[in-house]
Amino acid sequence: MLKALKIFLYLTVFGVVSGAIATFVVYEHVKDRIPTVAELKDIKLQIPLRIYTADHKLIGEFGEQRRTPITYAQLPPGLEHAILSAEDSNFYHHPGVDIMGLGRAAMQLITTGQIQGGGSTITMQVARNYFLSFKQTFTRKFTEIFISLKMERELTKHDILTLYVNKIYLGNRAYGFQAASQVYYNKPLKDLDIAQYAMLAGLPKAPSSFNPVANPSRALIRRNWILQRMLSLGYITKDQYQTAVEAPITAKDHGITPQVDAGYVAEMVRSELHDTYKDDLYTAGLTVYTTINSKKQKDANEAIYNGVLAYNTRHGYRGVLDKKPDLLKEPQAEQMKALNSYPGLQKWRTALVLSTTDQTANLLLSDGTTYTLPWDGMSWAKPYIDENSQGPAPTKTTDIMQAGDIIRVRPDNQGWQLAQIPKLQSALVSLRSKDGAIQALVGGFNYYESKYNRVTQSKRQPGSNFKPFIYSSALSHGYTAATTINDAPVVFSDTGLAKAWRPTNDGGKFYGPTRLRPALYRSQNIVSVRLLDELGITPTLKFLRRFGFNPDNLPHNLSLALGTANLSPLQIATGYAVFSNGGYQVKPYLIDHITDRHNKVIFQANPVTVCDSCTLLDKSSDSDQQMGLFNTPEGVRSLPVAPQVLDPSVDYIMYSIMRDVIKLGTGRRARVLDRPDLAGKTGTTNDGKDAWFSGFNGKITTTVWSGFDNSTSLGLNTNGSEEWGGSVSLPTWIDYMRPALAGTPPAYIYKPSSLITVRIDPKTGQRALPGQKNAIFEIFRKDHVPPRRTQSNLGSDSGQDSDAQQEKQTDNALENLF
Repeated sequence: MLKALKIFLYLTVFGVVSGAIATFVVYEHVKDRIPTVAELKDIKLQIPLRIYTADHKLIGEFGEQRRTPITYAQLPPGLEHAILSAEDSNFYHHPGVDIMGLGRAAMQLITTGQIQGGGSTITMQVARNYFLSFKQTFTRKFTEIFISLKMERELTKHDILTLYVNKIYLGNRAYGFQAASQVYYNKPLKDLDIAQYAMLAGLPKAPSSFNPVANPSRALIRRNWILQRMLSLGYITKDQYQTAVEAPITAKDHGITPQVDAGYVAEMVRSELHDTYKDDLYTAGLTVYTTINSKKQKDANEAIYNGVLAYNTRHGYRGVLDKKPDLLKEPQAEQMKALNSYPGLQKWRTALVLSTTDQTANLLLSDGTTYTLPWDGMSWAKPYIDENSQGPAPTKTTDIMQAGDIIRVRPDNQGWQLAQIPKLQSALVSLRSKDGAIQALVGGFNYYESKYNRVTQSKRQPGSNFKPFIYSSALSHGYTAATTINDAPVVFSDTGLAKAWRPTNDGGKFYGPTRLRPALYRSQNIVSVRLLDELGITPTLKFLRRFGFNPDNLPHNLSLALGTANLSPLQIATGYAVFSNGGYQVKPYLIDHITDRHNKVIFQANPVTVCDSCTLLDKSSDSDQQMGLFNTPEGVRSLPVAPQVLDPSVDYIMYSIMRDVIKLGTGRRARVLDRPDLAGKTGTTNDGKDAWFSGFNGKITTTVWSGFDNSTSLGLNTNGSEEWGGSVSLPTWIDYMRPALAGTPPAYIYKPSSLITVRIDPKTGQRALPGQKNAIFEIFRKDHVPPRRTQSNLGSDSGQDSDAQQEKQTDNALENLF
């Protein structure tokens, strides 16, 4: 007995010593893989780049791993209980490893030579997910154990559980439970119920096998097993268990759904930041807050969509998508497969024409539903011949489609209507005029079809949309709105042009001597060219720097007056912002601020801002930029003051002329908005390749461009007239500005006190004679008022004094109207 006891003691000591030696040997072998204390406490998750609007609506996310980290305080107790029940019910009591699990691992090692799994605690899963691979080997398993023991010494249980819930992979590219909650239920964790918590808690064991979207039956079994565990561990009551176990599966693949459709904006931000952060951009956890206003962006999207479709509809139907009469004999499953093979647009449907009547078509839509298309939904489809002409209007359904045809339909207020993907493109950019903040931007009809951003990347000729910049140069150099230029045929032999040039007006009409005001609101080409010729190319190019244009990139010949420069819509809008804000140059910007993974602001935009009533600070000794205090949505901030580049008096006169563009000229359609504070200018190139409208009030500037990417002509309207800025781009501008300005008071441009309103002769632009009946009012700078004119045969001095007094009274009354 004694001998047996001694043998047992020897074996025990030998086992302990051998175990200690083995442990030491293993430790020496893996110690270099064990993270330091600093590494344990500085674990960084891969968090995608997220981009938001100014009002915190998600625009886009870039990164392979969908993850939204939370703190332990944000972890719902119901989810914590579900996780512990599923993975590690003894989590708060063990030292990081499960002794029974280790025994199983040792037995696996002895019998198979490898560690096959099992026995992993939550701590061990965290160790493996953060520091190791998933390869099942002896070395990895024991490294995992040593890391787990060290983690338990250096971190709290709450720290470890927080790392677990943020790191673990849960299928469908979701990493962490908050991301999984959005992906599967489109809700934050705090809004889920017990059954949904149990469903998510079942995913770590096998994200593919227990995925409620891909394998709902197995996921349901796993969920109910976890609910049973929660009941047995006392985390839920019998009533809660019964309710949860009877709950249906509600999970779907929601992905990460943007709250605002602004693909062009998201790509602009991503591209700009990638130059700085490279590929770390997609994992560093940066959050970008743009200047985009979510409501204005939505309005811009709808305006572009409706404007392009309106043009597309009036230019005729290019025909059905495909002809598949044999598809009518196939089962519906095959028909659906065929329909879904055609690319389409979001919310649109591809459809198979099953049969037709005289004025209806029975359709099978690509979502599996059927629909009877009424005549009102297809009667627009005149056959497309070219952009200038269409065939006769259809009178019956078979003029448009036959049974077995594949067509597209789009939603409307009544249901569906016949559709075709437009070839026309259009772009819109809207700026806050005081600091250049981009509040809405749409770079094309459909970002997912074409990522080419026409707001920034496309350089097109602005046509007459450029004329206000030429006119402002004239006013700045002594011309007035009443200066007359002869609108008559002329031939120029400009050295900058290849041959003699004979500019013409649209329609070929000439007006003779014309004041600058009507010349601009009627968009008379001859006047603009003659005006530039008088001003001189070189001084005008120098002046145009004030609007942000680089003279090196502008034509150095008289065609400049007709907008033959290649400029982007953003450049044009930036130039118009000078007119809108009282004559100050601002720079457009899109990123307001950026925060890191800890929500610390690491970048804050400091845009040059128009200083209306701000408090100016002393000029910094180390800066050439004057600073001012501004009230912003984030509070009072010190910002650079925008430089004044246009005399306020010149700016106001230009504003008044461009108000006449809307009241009397080529922008008359905008009168429907009933906003007397609006001003703007249309633009169409001579060959009809580009159509523009830029307009503004004292707070907002918006530019719309429309055209074809291949620069073909926009063609003729249904009434036979040329498509131009007022027919293509202006309606889109109106559709955007209507809701953008809704509920806001008029925002006029400030009128300097140095301006004087006097009566002039509308034909000559000279000061009106006393008593002249056809006299009109015009605004002048004090030093540029035309001299008074008198005629000795108009009567006594008293009569003249009476006329002068009446004129003065009228002038004073009119001061408040401009």
